[in-house]
Amino acid sequence: QVQLVESGGGLVQTGGSLRLSCVASGIIFSRSAMAWYRQAPGKQREYVAIVTSGGTTNYAESVKGRLTISRDNSKNTVYLQMNSLKPEDTDVYYCNLWGRNDGWGQGTQVTVSS
Repeated sequence: QVQLVESGGGLVQTGGSLRLSCVASGIIFSRSAMAWYRQAPGKQREYVAIVTSGGTTNYAESVKGRLTISRDNSKNTVYLQMNSLKPEDTDVYYCNLWGRNDGWGQGTQVTVSS
C-alpha cells in the first residue's frame, strides 16, 4: 500500500523560501519517478516538477529557476526547495509517483503573502 506524507508548508512573505518534503512508503522508491503537484481551491491539480529515478529533473515553466526538486533514496524522500516565492505560488502541494493519479496524500499548504 502506497503512502505519501507531505510536510514543510507554511506562511511566508513574497520572496521567501520553503522546503517541502514528501516521504513515500510501500514502493521501491529508488526506481520510481516522483513528482510534485499543486492545487488551488476550485481548480485542477497542476504539475510542478518531476525527478526521475536517475535524477533527471523537469519543471513547469511557471516555476523554472525558482523551485528545485531533489530526492534522497536513502530516506525515501523527495524534496521541493522553493525560493523567490510569489503570491501565485499559494496552493496545496502534493507529491506522487509520476503517472499515478490516485492515492494522494493530505498535501501541505503553502501561503505566500504579498
